[in-house]
Amino acid sequence: MSTAVMENAAPRAAQAGATAPLVVVEDLARTFDVSVPWLNRVLERKPRQLLHAVDGVSFEIARGQTLALVGESGCGKSTVARLLVGLYTPTRGRFLFDGQDAHAAYASAPGRQLRRRIQMIFQDPYASLNPRWRVEDIVAEPLREHGLMTDAAALRERVGELLRSVGLSPHDMVKYPHQFSGGQRQRISIARALATRPDFLVCDEPTSALDVSVQAQVLNIMKDLQRQQGLTYLFISHNLAVVRHVSDHVGVMYLGRLVELADKHTLFAQPRHPYTRMLLDAIPKLHDTGRARTPVQGEVPNPLNPPSGCAFHPRCPHANARCSAERPVLRAIGGVRVACHAVEEGRL
Repeated sequence: MSTAVMENAAPRAAQAGATAPLVVVEDLARTFDVSVPWLNRVLERKPRQLLHAVDGVSFEIARGQTLALVGESGCGKSTVARLLVGLYTPTRGRFLFDGQDAHAAYASAPGRQLRRRIQMIFQDPYASLNPRWRVEDIVAEPLREHGLMTDAAALRERVGELLRSVGLSPHDMVKYPHQFSGGQRQRISIARALATRPDFLVCDEPTSALDVSVQAQVLNIMKDLQRQQGLTYLFISHNLAVVRHVSDHVGVMYLGRLVELADKHTLFAQPRHPYTRMLLDAIPKLHDTGRARTPVQGEVPNPLNPPSGCAFHPRCPHANARCSAERPVLRAIGGVRVACHAVEEGRL
């Protein structure tokens, strides 16, 4: 290749790398064996029971963007989060982070480098912080674990910077978790997650255990940190008001599968899937005080014995024979990705 061609190719390659999504999830699945013990199965002649917690989820997240996953409890949101950070290994599919197969890297010696770039904020700030450790030790733990800092003075200075970045004081590092409120504890969790200067944060309902006013403070801190540090978020939540505030794109999950994936404004203005419409209709609206709210109809089916065809068809007002027999595939329809026979056939 000539020098001129190589010079022209280099900027194009750099540009392609800059525009490529940071996070790519392809057909990710996780199945759990929830069978009774082997001897009981033999004596009682029971088959194995498999729980398909996540069943073929695919999405992308661009650098500096936030994808929110929403859905009722038990739909697989938290399992997706744990798959991405390596707490679970996938039964099928893969997770590419910055072009690298993350699960293959997690299992290798150089995987520590990748783990520094991917961190998680857990749901319960009361359970995720060691009550016997001071805040200084909690926030400094990732730095010590990854060998990023060994000098005690530099470590204390870095912990102070991290506490300031989440609205706490460096003087708080000598305290224990029980001396803080729930919102303050979650700020400590965020500071700990930021210690290794990650690119990608997986946030598993980080505000659901907090009061509404405290939720707003924590969410604003997370948005400010995203702008300042160019962070990429996967935000797990069942609160659509929170999702509307923090997300760029929204994925709606039902019984382990994505049923709709769209940018935030499109999804809230023109929801396509009947389940998405049902969730949005249940939200109280300030200007519709005289209109009766539509409750979310029915209950999520037993995931050990899911319905045939479309898993949502027993609750769907638009279901027909095809819906009960054939599972819909997530397709691009009208600028969004939706898995629904009724939308595909124009019956909605």
